[in-house]
Amino acid sequence: MLRAVCSSCGNERTKFTGKPTCDCGGIFVSKIDFRYREGDYRSNFPYVEKEVSLGEVVTPLVEASGIKFKLDYFQPTYSYKDRGSKALISSLASVLPRGYEINEDSSGNAGASISAYGISAGFNVNIFVPESTKPGKISQITAYGASIHKVSGTRNMVAKEAERHHGYYASHVLNPEFRDGIRQLSYEIYRQLDHKIPDRIFVPVSAGTLLLGLISGLEHLVESGEADEVPEIVGVQTEAIYPVCAALNNFSYDKENTMISVADALVSKEPPLLSLMVQALKKYGRCVTVGENEIVEARSKLALLGMYVEYSSATVLAALRKGRFEGENVLVLTGNGLKTP
Repeated sequence: MLRAVCSSCGNERTKFTGKPTCDCGGIFVSKIDFRYREGDYRSNFPYVEKEVSLGEVVTPLVEASGIKFKLDYFQPTYSYKDRGSKALISSLASVLPRGYEINEDSSGNAGASISAYGISAGFNVNIFVPESTKPGKISQITAYGASIHKVSGTRNMVAKEAERHHGYYASHVLNPEFRDGIRQLSYEIYRQLDHKIPDRIFVPVSAGTLLLGLISGLEHLVESGEADEVPEIVGVQTEAIYPVCAALNNFSYDKENTMISVADALVSKEPPLLSLMVQALKKYGRCVTVGENEIVEARSKLALLGMYVEYSSATVLAALRKGRFEGENVLVLTGNGLKTP
């Protein structure tokens, strides 16, 4: 079992309790108690006893127009979420029997990923989605064999329905194993840059799993003596939904606003991991917002470079183009463009 401690009360999780959070209601965060290791997957994820794999690959890191792009949509379900799903579902496969019901709430990509890995592991999977979820993403989820539950209301209301449903709440946001699985992204970037760390990494920010998992991996590299320091992390949100940027930069944000964005994967208005994200960005970076026209233009620019991504992924290029960012920049592209053509 992954070693994890509660970010609220500090208690360590000592056993599988059948729920993703601490008894006090706090969020569990992973504690890595070994040095970084070169080697196969289990070298850095030793708690994974029963590995569930769908043929994951080391995703390409390519350079174009002087910028390095990490094409993390080269995954089995075409988004970076597979890194987290592999760690989470592999862990659940060791403690839950085949045929057990697991439930997840998602705006699309996490639902597809949990569905694919969960069904592969023999679970019955229920995915709770907002009514506004793109039809293509719903089709992908159901193609894997999961049951779709459409919920009207806020993203938080969708999460509550998933949590109340019979079975285990396999939340990609709350389960620490999902965030921990993202560590692998940091290791790949490090290895692909000849065992060096770039000056800066840009990531889209919504629920926070990518941001926090990436930083956890980078911290592990520093703690292991592989790198001198964590690089600057630039979290990117839209001008429609920006709770992290608002909290970090001390400006107002109306969580009740009805604004929408073409970046449909970045929809968390009240992310449960908000305080953890703000703490991380205060320590290591900044948060910037981008507008709709900037996102659309960035997606077109990426397509002309041969990289067809979701609008949510294109936010990172939009952010880079808004400012002056000297040095070596790595932009993480998170989702395949065929998800939102």
